[in-house]
Amino acid sequence: MHAKLEIKKQFSEDRKKLFSDASLLKNSFKFCVSYSILVEEYILRVLEGQKLEFALCSAGSFSRRELSPYSDIDLMFIVPSVESQKEVINDIVTTFWDCGIEVSHTVREFSDIEKFLDTDLHAFTQFFETRLILGNDRVYNDWNIKLFQSITEEYREKLLKQFFEDVRQRHKKFGDSPKVLEPNIKYSAGGLRDLHSIEWMYALENKMLLTDQNEITQTESFLYLLQNAKIINPREIKELLESYKLILRVRNLLHLEVDGKNDRLEFVKQEAIGKTLDDLENDWYVFMRKYFEATSTIHRFSKTMIKKFEEILTEPVSDYLAIKLDDDFILKDNIISVRIDKELTSSSIFRVFYYRGLYDARFDEHLRSIIIEFVRDLKEHPVPTLNSSVFFREILKLPRNVGKTLAVMNELEVLGAFLPEFRDLVGFMQPGVYHCYTADEHTIVAMENVEGLQGKSSRLGKLFDSIEGKDILYLAVLFHDIAKPISISGHEIIGGEIASTVMERLGFDQSEITLVQFLVKHHLTMEQVAFRRNLNDPSTLNNFAYLFNSTEQLDYLYILTYGDLSAVSPVIWTQWKADLLFELYRKTRTLIEERISGEELLETENLELVNGSFPKAKKENIRNHIESIDDLGYLQNYSQDEIEQHVDEIERGLKESVFYKEEGGYTNITVITRDSENLLTKLCGALSINDVNIHDAKIYTRKDGIVIDNFNVTDFRTQKPVEVSRYEKIREDLIKAIENELAIAKEFNRVKSKWWRIENKFFKRKGRISIDFEKHEKYTIIDVFSPDRLGLLYQISKKMHDLGLSIYFAKISTKGDDVVDSFYTLKKSGKKVAPIEYELIIQELTTTIEEML
Repeated sequence: MHAKLEIKKQFSEDRKKLFSDASLLKNSFKFCVSYSILVEEYILRVLEGQKLEFALCSAGSFSRRELSPYSDIDLMFIVPSVESQKEVINDIVTTFWDCGIEVSHTVREFSDIEKFLDTDLHAFTQFFETRLILGNDRVYNDWNIKLFQSITEEYREKLLKQFFEDVRQRHKKFGDSPKVLEPNIKYSAGGLRDLHSIEWMYALENKMLLTDQNEITQTESFLYLLQNAKIINPREIKELLESYKLILRVRNLLHLEVDGKNDRLEFVKQEAIGKTLDDLENDWYVFMRKYFEATSTIHRFSKTMIKKFEEILTEPVSDYLAIKLDDDFILKDNIISVRIDKELTSSSIFRVFYYRGLYDARFDEHLRSIIIEFVRDLKEHPVPTLNSSVFFREILKLPRNVGKTLAVMNELEVLGAFLPEFRDLVGFMQPGVYHCYTADEHTIVAMENVEGLQGKSSRLGKLFDSIEGKDILYLAVLFHDIAKPISISGHEIIGGEIASTVMERLGFDQSEITLVQFLVKHHLTMEQVAFRRNLNDPSTLNNFAYLFNSTEQLDYLYILTYGDLSAVSPVIWTQWKADLLFELYRKTRTLIEERISGEELLETENLELVNGSFPKAKKENIRNHIESIDDLGYLQNYSQDEIEQHVDEIERGLKESVFYKEEGGYTNITVITRDSENLLTKLCGALSINDVNIHDAKIYTRKDGIVIDNFNVTDFRTQKPVEVSRYEKIREDLIKAIENELAIAKEFNRVKSKWWRIENKFFKRKGRISIDFEKHEKYTIIDVFSPDRLGLLYQISKKMHDLGLSIYFAKISTKGDDVVDSFYTLKKSGKKVAPIEYELIIQELTTTIEEML
C-alpha cells in the first residue's frame, strides 16, 4: 500500500508540474504527447513485472496521444476470454485508481468485433485507434488481423455511410457552423471531432491502423501520411496543423481554466483564456477570430475529404450524360468539374459559382480543391480587387439558390477575396450579445432565411414573391452589418456609406444604390419601433411613416428586418414579434398608400370597432366604456367579446377581476380593478414571485379611475405559456397584492434565494446597463437596456414609483440574455420629465439594476 501511495504522490506531482508549464502549454502537440507518455510510463510502472495473457491498450485520445488535462484516460483490455481474466482486470483497474490514475476501461473479446460492427459505430470506431501498452503481442496482432478481415466491401460501404450520417447528426446537435459563438470545441462543426472522423474514414477505406510509435500526435502522423500520398500539399498541411494545434491548445487551457473536463467554450471562458494568450495580443476578439479561422479550415478540409469518400462510393456516370457548360466546365450527375486541368481565373471561378447556383449542383472534390488553392494564392499574392462583378451580379439575380451559393463562396473564402469589406466581417464576433453566429455567418443565414420565403403562403412569403428587384434586397442583407468591425455603435450609418461605395464599384445605378443605402441605414429601425413603442400611438406611426418615400422601401425593410432577426438565433424570432412587425408594417403601409395620419387611421379603425356587432341592449354602456378610456390602443388590443366581458365585470361591481387567455406563444393576463398607489409595481411583484416573465404591460385607465392592466407573460423556466393549473394561485396573489394583503417585498426576497439556480442556467454574464430618454408629444419615453433578470420589471417599476413617475405603457423586448424595457411615463403631476431630472433617474435606475446583477 505504501508503494501505491508513493506512486500516487509522484504521479500527482509530475502531472501538476506538466500542467503548470506555461511554455509547454503554448505548444499543444508537445503538451498532449508529454501528458500521454507520462500516463503510459506510470501505467507501465504500476504493472512492472506482471506478465499478462491479454493485450492492454490505450484508446481514444490517449491512443492518439492527444490527452488534454482532464480527458478520459481510456484503456481497452483485449482478451481471448472475458470470464477467465475478469478478476485480474478488476485488480489492475483498482490498482490504477489507488495510484491516482483514474482510467476508464472497456474489456473486449474477439466476438465483439462482429457484434459492434453491426450494432454500434462509435464502439467499433474505437477499435481503429488502439496502441499496445503492455501484454500479449500475439493477441493484439490477431485482434487487428480479425478486425480488418471483418470489413468486407459491403461493410466498408455501410460504415462509411454511417460515418457521413454521424457527422451530420453531430453537427445538427452541437452546431453545423464552424462559427457558432459559444462552440463545443470537440463536437461543433470545425471542432476536433471533424478531423478524427476523417481519420477513421481513411483508416476504414485503407484497412490500416493510424497509430505508430513515433512520439507525435496521431493527427500529425495522419496529415503527414496524406502529404506523402499527395492528397494534400505542403501549404495545406501547414494550415491544417496550425489550425488543429490552436483548437487543441484552447481545449487544454479550457480544462485548466475550469479545473475539469469541459468542452463548451462559453463567453466568460473565452475572455479568460484570451487574456492569457500573449502571442494573440491577450485580446479576446483577436483570439476568437483566430479560433474561427482554425475551425473554418478544419471544417473546409473535412467537407472536402467527405466528398472524396462519397465519390469513391458513387457509381460512375457515363460521359455521354455529361453536359458541357462552357469550355472550362462540365455538369455530370449534378456535379460540376473542370473539363481541362488548367489554371482558373477569378472570372471563371465566379462563373462556375453561377453555374452551381443555376443548376443547384455541387463541385467535385478536384474543382473544390482548385478553388481553395486559388484563394491561398491570393492570400500570399494579393491583388487590389477581383474583376468579376458581372457574374457576381448574375449570381444575385439567380431565380433560386442565391443564399446557398454565397454560403459556399464564404466557406471557400471567395466572397471575402472579392469583397475586401466583407472579409473584415469574417469571424467577427460580438461577445455577450444575443447573436449565436459570427457576423459573416449571421449575414449568410439571414440571406438564406430571406430567400427561404420564396413560394410560401405566409404574408412575408407572398410579399417576397411580389418583389421584382430581389438582387437589391440581397445586397441590403449582405451589407446590413458590414460596418460592425469598424464600430458596432452606428454601424448602420457607416454601413450605408460602405454599401454605396461598393455598389458604385460594381456598377449599380444610383437609384439602386440609394435604396440599399436607405435599407442598411434603417435596418434596426423597424424592430426598435415595433418592439419598444406603442403601435397604437399616432405620433409613433407618423414618425415611422415619415421615413419612407414609397411602399417599395417599406416592403424591402420589412423583409430585411425579418431576415436579420430570424438569423440571430432560433429563439429570437417568435410569433409575438412576427405579429408586432406585421402590425407596424400594415398600419404604416396604409398611412403611405392612403396619405393619412396616424390619428386618422386609428380613429377610423376604432370607429369600425365601436360600431361593431355589440348586443343592442349593451351598446350604450359599451360605447360609454370605450369613450371613457383615453387610449386608442384599447380597441386594438381586445376583441368585441372581451370588451363586452370587461363591461359586464365592471357593472357587477367586483373589486378585482382576472382573465387569462393563451395567444401567440404567451399567456395574456388582464386585471381589472380601481387605480391605487403603485398598482403596476404590485401586479409586477405578484407575477414575479410566481416565476412569471413579463414581456409587455399595457395600462388602460378610465375617467372614473377603473384600470384595465394587460400583460403578456411566459413561464421563466420553460419560456412557454404558463400552465393552466397555476392560474388560480397567480390570481390569488394578484388580488392579495391589490388589496395590500401580500407582503411583496418580503415574498420577493424569499423567492430570490431559489432564483439563483434559474438565473445561472439562463443568464451567463453581467452585461451592460444603459438608460436613454426620448421626447414624445404626450409622454417621456424611458428605454432601459440591461441584462435580463427575474423580477426586473418589478424592481424598475418600484424605483420609478419612488422617483415620482407614473407608467402608462411598458414594453419589454428580450434578446437572449438582454432586455430593453421601454416605459411611457409622466410625473405624478401629469407633466413630462424635465431634462434636468434625467441624470438622477439614470443614477437611481442603474443602481437598482446593478444590485440585481
